[in-house]
Amino acid sequence: MKKIALYISLILVFACGKKHNINKKDDTFHQFESNWESLSKQNIPEWFKDAKFGIYAHLGVYCVPAFENEWYPRKMYSYEKEKYQKVKDYHRKTYGPIKDFGYKDFIPLFKCENFDAEEWAELYKKAGAKFAGPVAEHHDGFSMWGSKVNRWNAVDMGPKRDIAGELVKAIRKRDMKVVTSFHHSYNVSGFFVKQDSLDTGDPEYADLYGQEGSKIAYENWFLKMKEVIDEFKPDQLWFDFKLKNIPDEYKIRMAQYYYNKEAEWKKDVIITRKNDDLPSGVGVLDVERSKQANSSDRLWQTDDALARYTWIWVPDIELKPERELIHELIDIVSKNGVLLLNACPKADGTIPDDQKKILYAIGDFLKINGQGIYKTRPWKIHGEGPNLYDKGRGMDEYEKKPVEFTGNDIRFTSSKDGKIVYVHTLGWPKDKLIIESMGLNSKYLKEKIKSVSMLGNNAKTNWNQTQNGLEIDVSNTKPRGNHAYTWAVQL
Repeated sequence: MKKIALYISLILVFACGKKHNINKKDDTFHQFESNWESLSKQNIPEWFKDAKFGIYAHLGVYCVPAFENEWYPRKMYSYEKEKYQKVKDYHRKTYGPIKDFGYKDFIPLFKCENFDAEEWAELYKKAGAKFAGPVAEHHDGFSMWGSKVNRWNAVDMGPKRDIAGELVKAIRKRDMKVVTSFHHSYNVSGFFVKQDSLDTGDPEYADLYGQEGSKIAYENWFLKMKEVIDEFKPDQLWFDFKLKNIPDEYKIRMAQYYYNKEAEWKKDVIITRKNDDLPSGVGVLDVERSKQANSSDRLWQTDDALARYTWIWVPDIELKPERELIHELIDIVSKNGVLLLNACPKADGTIPDDQKKILYAIGDFLKINGQGIYKTRPWKIHGEGPNLYDKGRGMDEYEKKPVEFTGNDIRFTSSKDGKIVYVHTLGWPKDKLIIESMGLNSKYLKEKIKSVSMLGNNAKTNWNQTQNGLEIDVSNTKPRGNHAYTWAVQL
């Protein structure tokens, strides 16, 4: 009898242990509580650390006037007449008085008649993006999916299509992660200037212009995101500024709901936010049109645009040259960052050819040098050269001339196991490349260099390690590609 009891006990112990192993994968997903301390324990996903480069595009009703930039909706109602007089004059001349033609009246003109989600997603893929997605809702309060919470949406009005949904589907088909961006915190905290004599002061349109009253507005702020989370299962929720204006109870509710989806979806997700809009450790910091000066222990992200002064297409758009954007990507990645780049579409849903050309050029660079970008980690220092601590232009520095990097500017990345250091030059070096940080007496390099090879070039690389540094002879090397070049240093 004792033997039987012992046998049964062993079976039960084994069964319990086996059950635990089956569910062990589920146990790796943390269950988050409704407080910041718990939410700060969410880990940055490995896929996000590996991705390095993503693309999105500002497509919305604000593309219709195509004048100055996507802030047209705010400028047209602003009391700051001198500052925004150009917009006011343009609106009056083109559409008539604002009292007769408000922002809501642009919606029927927003048709996206030439939008092709497959074409967009294929463009993003060829550009080398590892994640991509739609602007789900901008400051203007117009949802780009078939919202049941918001009557002002792309399925029921304007395009009469689920623009966001079509794009998400096409992106997933190409095995890219999905980012959905939300800018609507500003919609419920003053983006539209309320004027009682205009439609922004009319209760009939309060739900579009963010004038519903705080409690209703904050609840809808959350419910809109809940719709997108449930329907599209985004891998990244990206937040624009003004998130700080949303009360903590709603932000905590949002973050807890989203992060607890990890266990249900069996995948890791991430929130990105501006400034200190969420407590330190909750999500990843995003810096707009800027960069960190040095490498950071914690991953960060930059969002920038193909254009200098706008995030949408306008007739006088000034695009950045491909060289500048490729250098920006390398510099960001060397400092433990990720680049989310914005394309600037037209209201008809097309991305112009000159922008496509730039994106294809980035893709061509990554085809050759992607080994030194994707799935890498920062090295002990991020670089060498005269422009080592460039921070970009920033939101209030539009007139600041961008740094022009050369072959003297070097950036480093490393393989995950640390056995390969990638040396990126932001231009072609003259005859000999000297990497001082890899000299025999370098405090950064204790390992012995085994080999040096140039990515995209099968020819033998002539190199020598001296006291002064690692010297690479490039006098007889034919560069492949343009703008930047990468050597793999095997340790």
